[in-house]
Amino acid sequence: MHTRMLQDGMEIDQTIVDHTGRKLICRGTILDEYMISSMLKLGIMGVYIGEGQDDEPAEDDKLPPAIKETIDKNTIIDRAKVKLTESVKQRVGVGIQHLYSNAESEDFTQTTNSIANDLMKAILENDDIAIDIDTLKISDEYTFKHSVDVATMAMVVARKHGLSEKQIYEIGISGLLHDIGKSKIPNEILNKPSRLTDEEFMIMKQHSLYGYRILDHKPDISNPIRLGVLQHHEKINGKGYPLGVPKEQISLFAQILSIVDIYDALVTERAYKKPFSKRDAVEMIMAMTDELDISCMRSFLDSVILYPVGSTVLLSSGEKARVVANNPESILRPRVVGLNTGKVYDLLNNLNYASLIIQ
Repeated sequence: MHTRMLQDGMEIDQTIVDHTGRKLICRGTILDEYMISSMLKLGIMGVYIGEGQDDEPAEDDKLPPAIKETIDKNTIIDRAKVKLTESVKQRVGVGIQHLYSNAESEDFTQTTNSIANDLMKAILENDDIAIDIDTLKISDEYTFKHSVDVATMAMVVARKHGLSEKQIYEIGISGLLHDIGKSKIPNEILNKPSRLTDEEFMIMKQHSLYGYRILDHKPDISNPIRLGVLQHHEKINGKGYPLGVPKEQISLFAQILSIVDIYDALVTERAYKKPFSKRDAVEMIMAMTDELDISCMRSFLDSVILYPVGSTVLLSSGEKARVVANNPESILRPRVVGLNTGKVYDLLNNLNYASLIIQ
């Protein structure tokens, strides 16, 4: 739930920690106005709250038996999604905060490898894997959450793209560290609650170069990992930064990282912007064919689940519908069942519904 929508008496379903790992609010705490305002001041834009906090009957309990039967008959379970256990999320959250706060520490590489091992294990445990970004939450602080999101998504996309296990592991490290150079950016720019000026943005654009320089002194960090960090804002049309190199000079790691970095930034709320819907974010990425590699983009689109089976969506007709099956070849067009009519809408294959979209 968005933090600004929280109310007195709600029970928080996660532990809030600061950048040092110190617990500020423990899971299970009943929130009050002071706690809510404190989280807003810290830039925490959303939290998990406990389920069952009202006595409203579940939506499925209100459905007519015939519609329930139609939903059951048409349901095809999603591909396995990457999942992190609560203990892994806690370990990864503390580890990533340590890395970004202690870039020069002696255990930097060891901590990085430990996090990458946790993510790699979660990915290899599933044969047919996909991304549901809502399940990856490990922290409320943007930089840390974003780094783990990017690392995990990049590993899944790399696997879909046919990379070796070693490459999947290394792109995970590159994703974890892609913003490590932000530790060298002044806090007044990094944490500014409004849009940056042109001059401030020029300073911010140096973070990928700073990150490369941090890693350049660490012999255990491979060149592909460093190049991913350096080039994750480069574009295939040569209009990226910090070097403005063309596609031929951009590493494969960077081309994948660029896509997942943009996606995660679009769907994440910040103090100065509301999040885009996952649908809008995907459509924006699909429109960036002059900036992003099309082959890597296909692997990304093949990996993302926008509307998990079982979720409820709103159709452009105004009807609510239950997602019963996804179409991997077109993630924007799943099969759904109308909750009012019981009609099955195959948004991809039935031309009668060509103008119907999920809002």
